[in-house]
Amino acid sequence: MPHSTTILNQLLNLLRGHDFDNAVSSCRADRYVKHFSAWQQLIVLLYAQASGKDSLRAIQNGLSTHPQQLYHLGLTQPVAKSTLADANARCPYRVFETLFYNLLERCAALAPRHGFRFKNRLVSLDATTIELCLSAFPWAKYKTLKGALKLHCELDHRGNIPDFVIITDGKHYETTVARAVFPIVPDSIYCFDRGYTDFVWYRRIQDEGAFFVTRAKDNLKYAIAGQQAVLSGKGVLSDEHITLQDPQTRRDYSGKLRLIAYYDAENDRLFRFLTNNFALAASTIARIYKARWQIEAFFKWIKQNLKIKSFLGTTQNAVMTQIWVAMCYYLLLAYIKFQTRYKASIYYLHRLIKETLLDKLSLVDLLHLSSQRLHRFRQKDRQLSFQF
Repeated sequence: MPHSTTILNQLLNLLRGHDFDNAVSSCRADRYVKHFSAWQQLIVLLYAQASGKDSLRAIQNGLSTHPQQLYHLGLTQPVAKSTLADANARCPYRVFETLFYNLLERCAALAPRHGFRFKNRLVSLDATTIELCLSAFPWAKYKTLKGALKLHCELDHRGNIPDFVIITDGKHYETTVARAVFPIVPDSIYCFDRGYTDFVWYRRIQDEGAFFVTRAKDNLKYAIAGQQAVLSGKGVLSDEHITLQDPQTRRDYSGKLRLIAYYDAENDRLFRFLTNNFALAASTIARIYKARWQIEAFFKWIKQNLKIKSFLGTTQNAVMTQIWVAMCYYLLLAYIKFQTRYKASIYYLHRLIKETLLDKLSLVDLLHLSSQRLHRFRQKDRQLSFQF
């Protein structure tokens, strides 16, 4: 029996519901709109992200070659460049931000555990800069001749999904954003690099019953207040309890901290980790910090595979809309992977969807296709039905 719905339609079926309609209603996004709703805008932008289209013309040309599929998607007429550009400038980006957090709630319920034995929630914090042309995006002024945005992210190591995202201009420091907006959940472990050094914030994490793991700065002034036993063969050189000695930092954080010296033989590097967690083994603290590379890998992945560096509009709303839809698409991939227990990487899942986006094929069947069978499927005019 032939499949009558496309891969893109099945992706959209995972998104649409009362949550999206409520977001549209609360933002009054479809007020005075007659021909191109927020839902239709989402269809086109999701198509652009999944297919890798990076210009209004490319999107228009790509969709115009599939008139039958457009009708089944709910796009009753070809999408003109000006129509999409106007919608990106007009429809509040908050609609798609809300969609992201609704989808996140569903993803988090299915996400696998992180790879550590402890049960604490483990998250990593970091930020990445998205450079913009100042002449085209004057509202994003970063330096005299440069424009930029910063994507601040909290990555949950259960499934390695972004569970908190803030987009600011390029001038906002990581510590400023973290102190102002990132929530602190008791008993969680927050991991971040030295760019987040702020002892006032460390004390807040401590006071709210959570933990942090970071690297100590080379000029840290401290006194040794005690030591923990060091197991040989784990790379741990020392494990000390310390108190801060600099008058300012001591006022900011007066309690004890734990300073761990760790030698990474594989990369021939010496690390000094600073934490307020005295229960976990020193080698586990080192592994927690090593796991922080996942957030760097996440930033690298979205910059290489999603359209968040070239934009379809120059207004702030258009740019924010495109970034939030990209984040929704990433969570959509994660949701499919978690729900189906798909063994391959999100990158390979993205490639499969990109190649078959407007094909009439079951999404479940698609996940079982080998590259050879996918090639044979495409050679038969994208109309083959598979029985498993």
